[in-house]
Amino acid sequence: MLKKYLFAIFAFPAILSAQAPEGYYSGTESLSGYALKSKLHDIISTKTYNYHYDDLKILYGQTDIDRYYDYDASNSTYLLDIYSNNPTGTTAYHYTLSNIISSANAEGLGWNREHMMPQSSFNSAYPMYSDLFFVVPTDARINQLRSNYPYGKAGSTTYYNFTNGSKQASNGTPNATYTGRVYEPIDEFKGDIARSLLYYAVRYEGKLGSFNFTTNANDPTKDQNPLDGTEEKAYENWYVAMLLSWHQLDPVSQREIDRNNAVFNLQKNRNPFIDHPEWVGLIWNQTPDNIAPSAPSQLSLERNSAYFVNLNWQASPENDVLGYNIYQDGVLVAKSKATTISIDHLTPATTYNFTVKAYDSSYLESPQSNTMNVTTLTTDVFAKDLQIIKYLEGTGDNKAYEIVNKTGHKVNLQGYKLSIQFKGTVYYFENPFELEGEVENNQSFVVINPNANFSCFNNSNAAFVTAAPSLTFSGSNYVDLSYKSTTIDAIGVKGQDNSNANKSLYRKSEITNPTATFDMNEWSSYASDYCQGLGVLGINDIANRTFDFNIYPNPVGNQLNVNGEISKAKSAKIYDLSGKMVKEISNPFVNQKSIDVQSLLPNTYILNIDGKSVKFIKK
Repeated sequence: MLKKYLFAIFAFPAILSAQAPEGYYSGTESLSGYALKSKLHDIISTKTYNYHYDDLKILYGQTDIDRYYDYDASNSTYLLDIYSNNPTGTTAYHYTLSNIISSANAEGLGWNREHMMPQSSFNSAYPMYSDLFFVVPTDARINQLRSNYPYGKAGSTTYYNFTNGSKQASNGTPNATYTGRVYEPIDEFKGDIARSLLYYAVRYEGKLGSFNFTTNANDPTKDQNPLDGTEEKAYENWYVAMLLSWHQLDPVSQREIDRNNAVFNLQKNRNPFIDHPEWVGLIWNQTPDNIAPSAPSQLSLERNSAYFVNLNWQASPENDVLGYNIYQDGVLVAKSKATTISIDHLTPATTYNFTVKAYDSSYLESPQSNTMNVTTLTTDVFAKDLQIIKYLEGTGDNKAYEIVNKTGHKVNLQGYKLSIQFKGTVYYFENPFELEGEVENNQSFVVINPNANFSCFNNSNAAFVTAAPSLTFSGSNYVDLSYKSTTIDAIGVKGQDNSNANKSLYRKSEITNPTATFDMNEWSSYASDYCQGLGVLGINDIANRTFDFNIYPNPVGNQLNVNGEISKAKSAKIYDLSGKMVKEISNPFVNQKSIDVQSLLPNTYILNIDGKSVKFIKK
């Protein structure tokens, strides 16, 4: 489709070209299907910056000014509203940033923030709640009437016609199982919307199965969420077909390219389908078979503990296997792309039965594996869960936490949330920030406000950078680290004003377990903005552990020698002091007892061999 541009022809290059940094999509070469989608997820979800919902009121000035349709020097501050802009005629009204309102009973009265994927699908949680790639400025009245209805092709009954030709109507999308209302945008912006929703499916892979995908499922005449509960395909078949059709109908425009670059400058991630439109077909245009995979075999216990078990198994042989469903006492509790899994949050001295089933690209499930019967240990040397070890409530936006994993196993962060409690007429919890990804055993990560300016920490080294409410706290707020609906660790007392303002709290090293009841005796208190050691995990706790190897020389030049019983070591990993892994070697000492560190920059690092660690200096 031809885009209409009302600006000088020299304003942009003639060839549309996105500007992803060199190497940004490294590792995607030769991938296709859902393997490509998962790799893109890893790329665009790592170390992103996430802003507060209120920040969008200003940030749209960097991402959504209309320089493409209704533009000249006299109205250079108009917002581009894809719900009301008329590219082929006269746009009925225009907005600037100052025209934001909360609601409207007619078009043209003001704009507000529209979630292309309704916020009810993710319970208004961050980082989804303020993701600029699918939260956009639109006319308030159309936004209200679009409600939680999915996008779709208008059918025989039209309920509302809007000034630019978009409409709310019955669903006329081919092959749809949903018969309720839809919102159909004009053709000019259908591709923009499709690529935004496909971005959403990639960015939040790993979370989609926990989002609300059954809204009014028993009443198809009402609004419905088109998510289907899968992490890979993400949407129902009729919706995938529609999005792919819209993607083809309305190719990437210069406006999308510019917006992609502008959002990247803010969030530090990109929409891959603007940079590489061909990836849409490579991922979703698949022809799955109708044959279920074979059962995984040799399910066995790799490690037992009081609070977790590590399991492994032999892979199913079929090429189209996407992953494995892990069942605990007959209930699905986890998924794995690999042939290993840590099942945690178990109860000591309790017997569990585990089975595994493979599933393929048709979402056909295999027969179950053998049953693994495990009784957890009565006691354990490991922490029972993640633990907050640093709390920094400093000047202005100097807000941060450090959270450590001393559980004895890698932890999947899906299900963990950071929340704070505010005081209104009653105490209430504001929109939580959901963690994601994984954290290795004996590693920590920092969660920090994007506007923090600590003297001893670079925000780019944090695992999570967010201005969600839980990182805009004051010392009076109660802070809650939870897993699903259970509090794991807490700072302050729930339901009261606390007195933790202008101070940094550091967990004492002898406190090895989290607690749902805050005890100030577990913490050392320092002055406001104190940040020594932030992001190094209490590295001394790791480096000073008893270990079965030693290293020399230290400081080291190009070759780090290792002594000890290491011939059967499975992995060697090197981390910088921010917790970022910079080198990993599998079976590192089969034919040698040294590690090549020539490529490392001069700095202090942590060498971790099968969970045991030591510090070294690269000179």
